[in-house]
Amino acid sequence: MSDETLTATSIGNHGAARLPSVEVDSYNIELKDDEGFLGDRASKGAFQVILDGWRKPLRKSGQDPFGKKSTGEIGKVELDAIFTGADVEAAAVVHSAIEDFANELAYVTRRFLKTKAWAGTECIVVGGGFRQSRIGELAIARAEILLKSEGLEVDLVPIRFDPDHAGLIGCLHLAPSWIFEAHDSILAVDIGGSNIRCGVVETRWKKSPDLSKASVWKSDLWRHAEEEPTREGAVKRLTKMLKQLIVEAEREGFKLAPFIGISCPGVINADGSIEKGAQNLPGNWESSRFHLPTSLVEGIPSIGNHDTAVLMHNDGVAQGLSEVPFMQQFARWGVLTIGTGLGNARFTNRKPKEKANRDKDREKDKEKGREKDKEKDKADPEKAPAKKAKA
Repeated sequence: MSDETLTATSIGNHGAARLPSVEVDSYNIELKDDEGFLGDRASKGAFQVILDGWRKPLRKSGQDPFGKKSTGEIGKVELDAIFTGADVEAAAVVHSAIEDFANELAYVTRRFLKTKAWAGTECIVVGGGFRQSRIGELAIARAEILLKSEGLEVDLVPIRFDPDHAGLIGCLHLAPSWIFEAHDSILAVDIGGSNIRCGVVETRWKKSPDLSKASVWKSDLWRHAEEEPTREGAVKRLTKMLKQLIVEAEREGFKLAPFIGISCPGVINADGSIEKGAQNLPGNWESSRFHLPTSLVEGIPSIGNHDTAVLMHNDGVAQGLSEVPFMQQFARWGVLTIGTGLGNARFTNRKPKEKANRDKDREKDKEKGREKDKEKDKADPEKAPAKKAKA
């Protein structure tokens, strides 16, 4: 490993299993069945295939309520409007697709829950772009009902933050907490197969040390899939976007931490290389000669007066981490992100365990204190209970 790589990773390991608030039990599991990868059955594309399947019989009879428009051209906003609109037949088609997709989501979730890594999962957060729509929320709720009807006591809840921001906010939970003491914001990057989004994330740590009040102050989006850049061109553009955000944040008076958190598809090795799963990114990001954290440190060697530190993790993990403050009532929980594919990660909270241990220690101390008080009472005649006189 080069000295530059060490500089980029000195703050911790990339793709770490142990993070400040959680243990990452698993992520990016690729389950299969006879039809292929399970994730393909509960993706954005899967919903479109289902919807198109319901349109076909109506199309043959010339009664397709969507007309000649292809299913891929019908966006989430339009589908939501159709579902609640006056055209009952069109709404019924969307309703049918929601029901079928919910069954697929329930099936896939059930398969995850049967794996060793997901055993004992109490709650699953569902993120990704599909969650941004009303039809997505209904599919999630319906899948939860289906699972509970089968006796599986697991909650399925839509992710709280805007899915476009959740991956950026989740990057806060990659950083050690001491970073927040002298800084009020970080730079975060969310890399996807079609887009790259960068942002300045406010920690609001002084108001909420659990980061529940964190928010994205400003972000910039680049639809790289439309331009088909080279890998080097993508890194150059990403660096330029981050530099511009630094200028704007400093102008606004933010105290940026010398830290960049990266959310990226695929299996992330401890040294910051990508083992697999980056096939949709521009160029070969899985090459042994490519190291994104080092490339960013070379382009942005310092932020403020400090050397830049970079940490990278899987995009599904990062999106799930945004929910850490709201999952403290559960010991074990997971995340599924519905997008081009189905991202997944399972977490075990660290703090509840530590709190339980502290509570046990406090209870032991209290018990010892009570025993000492009893011994003192026995030794002090004035405090000893009076004996009853014989009748």
